[in-house]
Amino acid sequence: MPPACRRFPGAAISSEDADLIDRMVMRGEKVTIRLKMEAHAEPDVASANVVAELRGRERPDEVVVVSGHLDSWDVGAGATDDGGGCVVAWEALRIMKKLGLRPRRTVRVVLWTNEENGLRGGNAYRDAHRAELGNHVAMIESDDGVFRPLGFGFNGSDSARQMLAQIASLLEPIGASAILRGGDGADITPSTREGHIPGLSLEVDGSKYFSIHHTQADTVDKIDPAEMARCAAAMTVMAYVIADAPMRLQ
Repeated sequence: MPPACRRFPGAAISSEDADLIDRMVMRGEKVTIRLKMEAHAEPDVASANVVAELRGRERPDEVVVVSGHLDSWDVGAGATDDGGGCVVAWEALRIMKKLGLRPRRTVRVVLWTNEENGLRGGNAYRDAHRAELGNHVAMIESDDGVFRPLGFGFNGSDSARQMLAQIASLLEPIGASAILRGGDGADITPSTREGHIPGLSLEVDGSKYFSIHHTQADTVDKIDPAEMARCAAAMTVMAYVIADAPMRLQ
């Protein structure tokens, strides 16, 4: 195999182990690490995105996507990365339906497959909906955990940012009114880039995220139900108001 095509193994260690090694180095100790890796590639198998939608009452062909990814790192349950993201995206539609809210435009939930090692769900969605990307008003992804919500990251025009800031002001009571630069998510990026679609990411207090990220510790007991409920509220409000606004994001 030519040198440029060689594949080299990579490994991540937990925050606790990294801190231990750091303390040993700071004490001047010689650190020797024995690393056993069992990762290997399996043959491809069929999988699919999960898609559901609440059809718009006036402009059903125009779409706002809310989303999270179904798969997880192989060593853990993936409760935070990204089971919680799937739940809050699904909750956005459930809450609208329960409250009898039907926005002007369609709100579509997409639970992506294969985010962690290939983005095939995101790429397949782009390919399947290429002709309709121009009708996508916005795409939102939750993939940074469902900790205390702070607001949304956003990639788009200044005029759209101003509109989102007005929407986000509704979330001031739960402290989630920030509109930060640099939204998007791995799964929505294939579509947002090709279709020039405004992209948003749910932004949260990530101070605890990398203590459990991609480890066996990413289990459901790490999720605070109250924080996740606020994340769901933020996703619902943002998606509903964008979908129901008289004017689409520009």
